[in-house]
Amino acid sequence: MRALIIGGTGFIGQHLVNHLNNPIIAGRSLKKIKNRSPGYEARQWDPTQSLGPGFFDGVDGVFHLAGESIFHGRWNVAKKERIRNSRVESTRRLVDGIGRSAVKPRVLVCSSAVGIYGDRGDEPLTESSRPGDDFLAKVCRDWEQEALRAQEFGVRVVLIRTGVVLGRNGGALAQMLPPFRLGLGGRLGNGRQYMPWIHIEDLCRIMLKAMEDGHLSGPVNAAAPNPVTNRAFTHALAQALHRPALFPMPAFFLKIVVGEFADVLLASQRVQPEVLDKSDFTFHYPDINSALSNLISNR
Repeated sequence: MRALIIGGTGFIGQHLVNHLNNPIIAGRSLKKIKNRSPGYEARQWDPTQSLGPGFFDGVDGVFHLAGESIFHGRWNVAKKERIRNSRVESTRRLVDGIGRSAVKPRVLVCSSAVGIYGDRGDEPLTESSRPGDDFLAKVCRDWEQEALRAQEFGVRVVLIRTGVVLGRNGGALAQMLPPFRLGLGGRLGNGRQYMPWIHIEDLCRIMLKAMEDGHLSGPVNAAAPNPVTNRAFTHALAQALHRPALFPMPAFFLKIVVGEFADVLLASQRVQPEVLDKSDFTFHYPDINSALSNLISNR
């Protein structure tokens, strides 16, 4: 099965490429694709434009990973509009393109996020749990609805609801390491909020399973089976680095620093990968200590 990766030069995409045989990578800049992924076929992808004829030629399955980063930049009106449009509107154009295509891919694996559940405290959350009602939850809900329209064209759709992705050379861990290495890390707020997480290698394996397993469709929680609170994560990261974690970030100060995005960092989502459990998926890194040990010791 030959795959097309939209957003293949991003943090997740660059790891996923290494798990695929001769994928096609699509993005805004063909030069960037060729620099980051030399030797792979590159196709132009502009999320603000309709797809041209032949975009899906030779493609069996599509990984849709593109989207404005929620981590970089303060959340103002313009930033929130970019977050929404880069997910909802771009997916709409992608699915419209599938509908117009003479030869359609068999499967669409669309990135989503555990943010769809909103702030839910200690409530166990599975794929059948209701969505939340904050900004990010509404974006994820509309994002998924656009992706599911591909079913109308006979395409199997899998929605990967990703937790905090931990990996080398990018992602959330790259932002956390500098202060923690200096002994300046600490919990966010009271630290009691659940923080769903996933090792990048397990995430790539989940995405491959979504592409290859014809029995899998709809939402899939891509989060490790042992969720931890932010306090527990902070302790585990400090321990892995042999550093103290004595500098908590109070909620009020966090809101001053990052604005509305603080609500995302302080939200609690006790996510369980029920669909993966029922499909007998085995996590290589099911607990936070084994994941951090692998990532920190190999840096």
